Amino acid sequence: MTTSVLDKTVEIISEKTGIDPEKIKPETELASIEIESLDLAEIIFDLEDEFDVEIEMNTATAWDNLKTIQDIADSVTALIAKDK
Repeated sequence: MTTSVLDKTVEIISEKTGIDPEKIKPETELASIEIESLDLAEIIFDLEDEFDVEIEMNTATAWDNLKTIQDIADSVTALIAKDK
């Protein structure tokens, strides 16, 4: 896999928000870049498609558990490792 999960997460979030990817850091909180629950659901769907995984949590659970960019990337990375 040539693109890291974190890099792809940043890329997808940048596309959704219009924020320069250089300004999106692993510790960036979703709320601070105005990611709302519907945005998060779309980001999750895009990551599922990109990495061929299924993130099994509803939007409310995701919103409670995924607070930063790193949280999202870690969740996807764990699912990729689990599927191997």
